[in-house]
Amino acid sequence: MTTLDSKKAEVLWRIAALRPYSARRWGKMSCHQMIVHLTDSFLLPLGEKQASRASVPLPRGIYKWIALYFPMPWPHGAATRPEVEQGVGGTAPVEFSGDREKLVGVMEKFCGTPVEGVVHPFFGAMSERDWMRWGYLHCDHHLRQFGV
Repeated sequence: MTTLDSKKAEVLWRIAALRPYSARRWGKMSCHQMIVHLTDSFLLPLGEKQASRASVPLPRGIYKWIALYFPMPWPHGAATRPEVEQGVGGTAPVEFSGDREKLVGVMEKFCGTPVEGVVHPFFGAMSERDWMRWGYLHCDHHLRQFGV
């Protein structure tokens, strides 16, 4: 089993452990909102959803390296783009099981689609390796938010 396969299996197991009533440890989103936020976020590199480019005061590569490769958990309350932010421009939750199923399907598609060079709103152009790392870390951040 490759590292990608083992990380994907871990994330899928953790997503399956979520419940509609799973309590957040920080932030404003409900568990259900977090699920559709993750789905929206995976749709960006697939080209199925658009997000505005963030303006950043330092070179994007610095943010990308810190977020993806510096050995520390992502901070709570980090900014997100309005197009994927719940209560702003993100997709509204509909039905928990169906939305969770959609997340799993979009993740599977993301893991099987070439995303080399696709531009991230904060980090700029990213390699396939960068995108896979981002996908794991973004899921890990939000799954920890809900205790799984």
